[in-house]
Amino acid sequence: MDIKAPDLGVDSAEVSEIMVEIGDVIAKDDNIVLLESDKASVEVPSSAAGKVTKISVAIGDQVSEGMVLIELESAEDSAESNDDSAAAEEQEANSTDDVKSESKPEPAATESKQSESAAKPAANAGKATTHALPDLGVDEAQVSEIMVSVGDTVSAEQSILLIESDKASVEVPAPVAGKIEKILVEAGDMVANGQDFIVIMESSTDDASDSESETPKPQESAPAKTEDKPAAKTTGEPKQAAKPTNTDTAASKTEGKLTEAQVNEKLVDVYAGPAVRKLARQLGVDITQVNGSALNDRILKEDLFAHVKSSLTKQKAAPMSGNPVSSGLPKLPDMSNAEIWGEIETQDLSRLQKVSIPQLNYNTLLPQVTQFDLSDITETEKLRGELKGGMKAEGVGFTILAFVVKATAYALTQHPRFNSHLSDDNTQVILRKSVNMGIAVATDDGLIVPVIKNVQDKGLKQIAIEIGELAVKARDKKLSTKDLQGASFTISSQGNLGGTAFTPLVNWPQVGILGVSEASMQPRWDAKTESFEPRLMLPLSLSYDHRVINGADAAVFTRYIATLLADPRRILI
Repeated sequence: MDIKAPDLGVDSAEVSEIMVEIGDVIAKDDNIVLLESDKASVEVPSSAAGKVTKISVAIGDQVSEGMVLIELESAEDSAESNDDSAAAEEQEANSTDDVKSESKPEPAATESKQSESAAKPAANAGKATTHALPDLGVDEAQVSEIMVSVGDTVSAEQSILLIESDKASVEVPAPVAGKIEKILVEAGDMVANGQDFIVIMESSTDDASDSESETPKPQESAPAKTEDKPAAKTTGEPKQAAKPTNTDTAASKTEGKLTEAQVNEKLVDVYAGPAVRKLARQLGVDITQVNGSALNDRILKEDLFAHVKSSLTKQKAAPMSGNPVSSGLPKLPDMSNAEIWGEIETQDLSRLQKVSIPQLNYNTLLPQVTQFDLSDITETEKLRGELKGGMKAEGVGFTILAFVVKATAYALTQHPRFNSHLSDDNTQVILRKSVNMGIAVATDDGLIVPVIKNVQDKGLKQIAIEIGELAVKARDKKLSTKDLQGASFTISSQGNLGGTAFTPLVNWPQVGILGVSEASMQPRWDAKTESFEPRLMLPLSLSYDHRVINGADAAVFTRYIATLLADPRRILI
């Protein structure tokens, strides 16, 4: 008989592991393959008992509902065949009816086998797994809200925790679908990257989880003996032809440094499903450095979390008390004497302000200098005025900031040292190939900096759309961890708040930040007409890490941005 793939909840999924071999005798509901999609990992149980005669899929295949996974010889056919063979052998060796009678299996043994096959659960309920927090983008953060309770059934990616980081409030999604068994943190706790925070009883699908948690199992003839079943191939091997091999890359390691081609080959040979690979990309983890714990060293999501946790513990531990890192300043004097100090009032800082202090203290270690300049944006503002009506009709807010972001991104591609980081040993500059622009956004709780990725490849309209989306998410506290990570340079715009210039602080480990103040009409001398003309001038303030950037280069870079803003057509050449 053919055992086919059930409804997977997705159009297709990849075969990640084959859990049986040809010749295996399996019971109904024994797991036969592990399928992975970008949503979840699903163990597919057999819909019948019998002997495996053919495996119709290989590791890496894409399967969909109704596809044949394996072929079985039914348990009854197999038993009859075995009985006939045994009887023939007994008849040859012993001609008496008594001997043939003795060769029959004992009824108790038969009942035991039937009980063992029938007692399997109708669906694989999975196992309780402890999950760790993903990379939060900061050393520590505070649990602001727990959105689930013990006993709740959750789907993968459902928000279950709200934490306050030094950038924003971030919702942590459920790593898998299943039932909440235990919550390991409480509101108000300070938590760190990789810290265990929840225990979930995983389910093969969301629907299976719901049905198992709400509907009791009917009475069964005997308790399930999961420990006595054919072990779901915990000691067996998947199809040999489909098993990934790392022989070539391992040999390359022993010979010396890997070439780029060998690195790419190694990445392809990593034994992990698409969902795990996607999570690795989201966490910024080099998956080739992760050790797999499953059969044949297959990498699970838990292995990724363990790798991140291990990496963090190797770094210098940050204080976990929730108090800001000391700035090195002396203690305040005693202000209890009202005759000297007058009346005082104490106000608590917001959570965002508290956890931002350690990051701000890094600025005391950076030799920062600020370069000031003015950009004549008169013509650019005329162009923006011509375009903003159409943009508004499409629901897009088209401000001068979109031009600033585009011009700065282009300037960074021409002056890559401003789009870099200084190595820990102060001997190298790490240049970023893409421009991930941090955009400072003011909220009621303080300043946060969401990130627009790969700005160098985007047009003005797309940049304006993403600025608006991130600003709304920031003010609604809906920014994800991914929205706050990876910036290579930052822009802080004070818009129409007033002021002529300011000194923005470099956001370590970046080496530069551009401040933009309110534009104003100013008289500018025109040599052609030999007269002053009113021009719209935009103040620019570039702060930079003097260890990486010298003053002359900063002046050239700031003037270059000012020139691009004065005539955006230069970006299109």
